[in-house]
Amino acid sequence: MTAFVEQYGLIVVFVVVALETAGVPLPGETALIAAAILASQDHFSLTAVIAVGAAAAIVGDNGGYWLGRKLGRGFLQRYEPVRRFSARVLPRAERFFRRHGGKAIFLARWTSGLRVAGAWIAGFAHMPWWRFFFWNASGGIFWSATVSLVAFYFGQAAGDAIGRFGLIAGAAVIVLGLAAWLALHLWRRRIEEPLREDVDAA
Repeated sequence: MTAFVEQYGLIVVFVVVALETAGVPLPGETALIAAAILASQDHFSLTAVIAVGAAAAIVGDNGGYWLGRKLGRGFLQRYEPVRRFSARVLPRAERFFRRHGGKAIFLARWTSGLRVAGAWIAGFAHMPWWRFFFWNASGGIFWSATVSLVAFYFGQAAGDAIGRFGLIAGAAVIVLGLAAWLALHLWRRRIEEPLREDVDAA
């Protein structure tokens, strides 16, 4: 992904992130991380990476929201591979979005499944657009900024450490980065578990 982003530029990041958030299962977060690491190597501006990621997240989510709202749940019922899944999951997901809509949209940015499906579900549930847009924009900006900043400074720190102090120091920075990644992963799981419990209880 890094080589692909380096070759074709931030337009790739915009397209991949926007399509992912519109409902296509693509590696949007991976593309954003790759761009931020390249920004740490002076290939791109970090501000541009954050802005492109946020704009793509907002545009893609709004596309998914309006598709879900206009097409409705019946659209999914036409396709056998997703019919049973949608019949089992969507009613509970829609109730969850009605009860916790704003929080769910904001936190959806941090979970891979909801990042792909969250906007559609909000559209199915007919969440008011202004409410959806506020929480979607807030989540998209915050997600793009934090993911880009972490990737930017981790990549830059590793490169500087290797250049100045050799491979051992660089490896130490990478280990610290992996520890930070693990902490972020555990934090995500703590966020996802209450969401799943609310959906199951609905």
